[in-house]
Amino acid sequence: MSLKLSNAQIAWRAAQDIADGAYVNLGIGFPEVVAQYQPPGRQAIFHTENGILNFGESPAEGSEDWDLINAGKKAVTLNPGAAFFHHADSFAMVRGGHLDVAILGAYQVAETGDLANWSTGPKGVPAVGGAMDLVHGAKRVAVITDHVTKDGRPKLVKRCTLPLTGVACVTRVYTSLAVIDIEGSRFVLREKLPALSLDALQAQTGAELLIQDQVADLIVPEL
Repeated sequence: MSLKLSNAQIAWRAAQDIADGAYVNLGIGFPEVVAQYQPPGRQAIFHTENGILNFGESPAEGSEDWDLINAGKKAVTLNPGAAFFHHADSFAMVRGGHLDVAILGAYQVAETGDLANWSTGPKGVPAVGGAMDLVHGAKRVAVITDHVTKDGRPKLVKRCTLPLTGVACVTRVYTSLAVIDIEGSRFVLREKLPALSLDALQAQTGAELLIQDQVADLIVPEL
């Protein structure tokens, strides 16, 4: 087992915790990969902010219908029973608490559950967008991310220094090294790569990792 999970493996692990029949919104980019790894016998119902419920797999190259796209402007297919609706109705579903799970990417996650995922500073995108609705409208908010930045700085921190998307909203983080819950404004370690020592994991985390129970091995398939 590598000392770091690939993005596909992180997405696979997050997908294992989605309940059968759950209504799920996947953030633009990396989180969209989660839809590829639904466990056998389970069927999530995926929602997109631009007005589709129950979209399916990506179409084969060359067979795209560009009137059918998700919020990230990627072509999608439709599952039986799929529905279209106005953008405003889509956000009414979000704000009304009708989504079971939102899975998003992150630049930083604080031990308090604060999330920064839309801007890295003055040269970032101009506005937070629909993520600020998702983080407080969904019943559960999870994050998938590399454990550290490209230059080795922790993404899991005591306090976020980047512009916030939401406050006290994240409850679980799936990283390239571990699965970590946020409880009582603390990072609680649940799973880690078996070849990675606790000291090595803590050294790459910007806040203390709390161990309440036995830490399970983070085991994923080769993808």
